[in-house]
Amino acid sequence: MAKTKKLFAALTRRGPHRVLRGDLAFAGLPGLVYTPEKGMNLPGVAFGHDWLVAADRYAGTLEHLASWGIVAAAPSTETSFAPSALNLAFDLGTTLDIITGVRLGPGKISVHPTKLGVAGHGFGGSAAVFAAAGMTGRVKAAAALFPTVTKPAATEPASSLRVPGLILADPGDPMSLRSNAVELARAWKPATLREVKKVTAGGLVEGRRVARALKLPGADKGTQKIVRALLTGYLLHELTGDKAYRDFADPEVALPKADVLDPFSGDPVELENKVVALLKP
Repeated sequence: MAKTKKLFAALTRRGPHRVLRGDLAFAGLPGLVYTPEKGMNLPGVAFGHDWLVAADRYAGTLEHLASWGIVAAAPSTETSFAPSALNLAFDLGTTLDIITGVRLGPGKISVHPTKLGVAGHGFGGSAAVFAAAGMTGRVKAAAALFPTVTKPAATEPASSLRVPGLILADPGDPMSLRSNAVELARAWKPATLREVKKVTAGGLVEGRRVARALKLPGADKGTQKIVRALLTGYLLHELTGDKAYRDFADPEVALPKADVLDPFSGDPVELENKVVALLKP
């Protein structure tokens, strides 16, 4: 555990690679891509944004992943008040096609087609589940960071997934009333559900956001540090097979700031439903 704590602490900081930033628009899709300065056959991840925010609100997270050797790209689509999770899922797949199909940077960067993952935050977390289900055999792992309810529900595609998954939840946050983390974990059998301490579900979004007008949480640097470390360690193990980070993908290991939850113990979903019922006029 001491070794894992040391790795976690290191992962909260920027990695050893210099980072390049690019624009997915060169391939016809609005969005951003961050890569290490050089490297062939690198792992790659497509990242889905939350409701009412665009890809640039995750620039620090994407850059963090790239600094640890992971090509990270995020489409900046479906940013309206009524976005489609299915459309964003399709765009996540297109993003993976782009980063694997072209030589990135000055020609010294490439992504290996068997080292791919999808991840997302909030609304984008559920979209990542749809994307993974639609790319059977292409994606090695997926991560849903504080996922929220969508229509159609992401639980049905989650039940078909056979790839490893990481689901982060914050039961203490008011936004958990919109969370589908427990339901996803119940349906997605290879996934690990972790309760993250001292975070806010919306805090991963960077900078000022339109959603603040709706009294949704703003950026939180503590949340960003913790979540980036958990996600980076998880992807380094699942996408590259680096055994140094295997604890980050082990459902039996409690990580710093993130305990493993059993989605079938108790009935937190029923509790949330009761709270919602009490709030109705």
